[in-house]
Amino acid sequence: MQSITLNELANRLNGEVKGNGDALIYSVATLESAKTGQLSFLSNSKYRSQLEMTQATAVLLSDKLADEFEGNAVLVKDPYVAFARVAQLLDTTPKAADVIHPSAQIDSSAKLGENVTVGANAVIGQDVILGDNVQVGAGSVIGQESVVGSNTRIWANVTVYHRVQIGTDCIIHSGAVIGSDGFGYANEAGNWIKIPQTGGVQICDRVEIGAGTTIDRGALEDTVIEDGVILDNQVQVAHNVVIGANSAVAGNSTFAGSCTIGKYCIIGGNSAIAGHLSVADGTHISGATNVTHDIKKAEVLSSATIAMPNKLWRRNTVRFRQLDELFQRVKTLEKTVESQD
Repeated sequence: MQSITLNELANRLNGEVKGNGDALIYSVATLESAKTGQLSFLSNSKYRSQLEMTQATAVLLSDKLADEFEGNAVLVKDPYVAFARVAQLLDTTPKAADVIHPSAQIDSSAKLGENVTVGANAVIGQDVILGDNVQVGAGSVIGQESVVGSNTRIWANVTVYHRVQIGTDCIIHSGAVIGSDGFGYANEAGNWIKIPQTGGVQICDRVEIGAGTTIDRGALEDTVIEDGVILDNQVQVAHNVVIGANSAVAGNSTFAGSCTIGKYCIIGGNSAIAGHLSVADGTHISGATNVTHDIKKAEVLSSATIAMPNKLWRRNTVRFRQLDELFQRVKTLEKTVESQD
């Protein structure tokens, strides 16, 4: 079992130890569930009452709370960020694959870097390039002429189509499909004529793609996911979408074809972005929001109604349908008042 002392943690986090710097930490936990040998954190005042009751060996705290806790602590600028870094240090997640399994099918033309591992029944296609330390999980398929950068981890049953570019230090979770055809058709007298999708997909560095997420290849040019983007589970990215660096997208969100999302955007779950529009850098979009026009400057956008009692929701729904009629009546009344002045 991995362990680290509080002194070592403090050095790595640029923090300050309060208490026993030789105390050993083996894992992380919440304030409520933590036991001896575990490290917890407090970043949300909602859980402040749990601080004095915690059984954690130590707690990550901000400087301003140092005097409120008598136990061991590491004082840091941002306890939640520090917690994330410690969790990485103590991560016990197994590899997607430990060796190149005998049942893996690897084309003779494929080029594998050092320390590459490939799980059972995985398929590595013609002219594929896998960088150093790439892990490919069981049952995954890497299609013809695709490239996967160093240190990227591909979990079980991922499908990467032909001519897809994946950068370094990426994580792709089970069931993701990258490079499937975009939804491109022309209509001739009621019949759909398929347009071959001859573009590719570029996944840049340090991207994480959630389970069941689908990223379509471009119609002519590439679909692009820039550096540091994180996509949750069940996200749909259509052809020729561009998602800017370090943006975060929560589950069940949908991006229609050829929309461009700026850098550092945060998009809540179940949101839908219409095609051929652009969203400015730094935009925040609340969950279940439908974006149907260009967002030209960073702002916070919301469109979904909040939960309410069903009877009230029914009344409000009826009133919403009457909104145009009410507007016309107000407009008429305003004109009447103006004519009397």
